[in-house]
Amino acid sequence: MSKPPAHDRSFVSPEDAVERLRAAKYLADPRIGLTVYIAQQLQKPLLVEGPAGVGKTELARSVASATGARLIRLQCYEGLDESKALYEWNYKKQLLRIQADDRREAWSELEVDIFSEAFLLPRPLLSAIRADEPIVLLIDEIDRVEVEAEALMLEVLADFQVTIPELGTMTATRRPMVFLTSNDTRDLSEALKRRCLFLHLDYPSVERERAILLARVDGLSPTLADQVSRIVRSVRDLDLKKPPSISESLDWARTLVLLGIESIAPGDSTETLHVLLKYEADIEKARRKLLGLQEEGSARPVPVDAFRAPEDHGA
Repeated sequence: MSKPPAHDRSFVSPEDAVERLRAAKYLADPRIGLTVYIAQQLQKPLLVEGPAGVGKTELARSVASATGARLIRLQCYEGLDESKALYEWNYKKQLLRIQADDRREAWSELEVDIFSEAFLLPRPLLSAIRADEPIVLLIDEIDRVEVEAEALMLEVLADFQVTIPELGTMTATRRPMVFLTSNDTRDLSEALKRRCLFLHLDYPSVERERAILLARVDGLSPTLADQVSRIVRSVRDLDLKKPPSISESLDWARTLVLLGIESIAPGDSTETLHVLLKYEADIEKARRKLLGLQEEGSARPVPVDAFRAPEDHGA
């Protein structure tokens, strides 16, 4: 496939997407590369679902970095409304304009003035639609908003246009690449899902997490990366209130490097578990497992082999 013009940094193939995301330090597998490539070529929003902390937001950031696009992020939350997502008027500036009107113009003339472009405050959705440069629009954690706000997103994503009563309809001249992320805390509407491509991300395998650690943590040895990834996997298998995210796994690896630890002993792991886990009950569960202590109600100690050298696994 021929390469795009120099000013166009779109992905030219799924393999190109994987390679350039890797250069941006996001280790995408072929499935992710293929889905991102298709979404870009078809100009379809991409809905990325999965547990918190598996790299959904980072995927959008990395695509923006890899393609040279500007990232515009809308962080969703309960109570998000049109004024925070689309636009609002600069009421203070409008009031000053009215007070400064010494000529006592007719209201109709003044209204045209204060409801003009100069008094408009674009929010993320409108900013993305009006931009004339490449944009990656990230609508983060859309499952946090109410159904009414989701309908607003749906209206914008359907036609990539916004109607402002005082100014008319604004249509995107260059469609942004849109990522919507969801932690799957509630079901999204079928109408929204129908307009999006879908990608599910889960916690990485031991091998992939090891590669992520080596790519992102300076000074981390392959042996320590292997131990960290295996221990984190064993901890995630526990019944935790909040399993450790990839970012917390990275923080833990950086902590171990900072402390000069070259190989993890059980004591080393339990001393720094507060970097990896954020609830005392989770820390205690992980501590007991990593030290091989007997769980309450268990007839035998919990086996852990995460501290063994990589070549010993499977022996």
